[in-house]
Amino acid sequence: MRSDVAAASRPLSFAWPWLDRAGRLSWLKLAVFLACIAPACELAAAYRLDALGAKPITALIHGTGEWTIRFLLASLAVTPLRRIADWPRLILVRRMLGVTAMAYALAHLALYVVDQNYDLAKVASEIAVRIYLTIGFVALVGLIALGATSTDAAIRRMGPNWHRLHRLAYTIAVLGLAHYFLQAKIDVSSPVFWTGLFLLLMGWRILKRVTAPEKPWMLLLLALGVAGLTALLEAAWYGLASGVPAGLVLAANLDFSGQIRPAWWVLAVGLLLPLTALARPSRAGAATGRRAPVRPAARTPGPSFSTKA
Repeated sequence: MRSDVAAASRPLSFAWPWLDRAGRLSWLKLAVFLACIAPACELAAAYRLDALGAKPITALIHGTGEWTIRFLLASLAVTPLRRIADWPRLILVRRMLGVTAMAYALAHLALYVVDQNYDLAKVASEIAVRIYLTIGFVALVGLIALGATSTDAAIRRMGPNWHRLHRLAYTIAVLGLAHYFLQAKIDVSSPVFWTGLFLLLMGWRILKRVTAPEKPWMLLLLALGVAGLTALLEAAWYGLASGVPAGLVLAANLDFSGQIRPAWWVLAVGLLLPLTALARPSRAGAATGRRAPVRPAARTPGPSFSTKA
């Protein structure tokens, strides 16, 4: 603990996001940092080259909103992946991913203000009367709260309350996905896919409370179950929102002549988890060919934006 406090007090060496707590270059953090800024650079370049269609600001609004969801789910995926892959250092990038989600969410709102010709009164009224905008704004406020308290100083100052606050990341993800669904309106293939991945992450956390979710057969069952749940979710949404019979939507999952339905993509991602568990090296048994005994994992304080575990 003392070493963490001492490292956190260094004013310059830890300021750059690609450095570790000792001030050394972390190739993992550098790679993730470049991945975080790449979508923003791509969107900016597309806008500069007039490649965003007839409504470029609308395209930017949608793009930043989608990347907000992606980076938020990426931050929630850190804990499962570091356990399944036995990669403890992955925790170093959780804060960066969470803060990046907040940054894209702020850009999302700022672009909406631009789209409304900087009329803040109109923006406020739209947020108040349109339910999907209200949901999105509440999620944004939550992201700002998590981002503002993601520093080491905030962790020490807030104590146990910090853990309670950062558990709101789950609720914020639900609100963000609901906003995504309601905004998409007709074609919800993308929101269904990302919701399926969220269910995969939450399913792993539920398993962690009752069993050891790193076992390949458990991860396989999780992937199959969540894929089925994703298909049901898509059918239910179309049935309730547009009156399309649920049976037709479910049957579309077996028709591979057109678009591959989101449930199959969720299954493909889910199957990577047991494969990763099977490929995970056995540290203590690597030299002897024997599998190392399973050791209890360090307790993770919740779905935080912090690097502490």
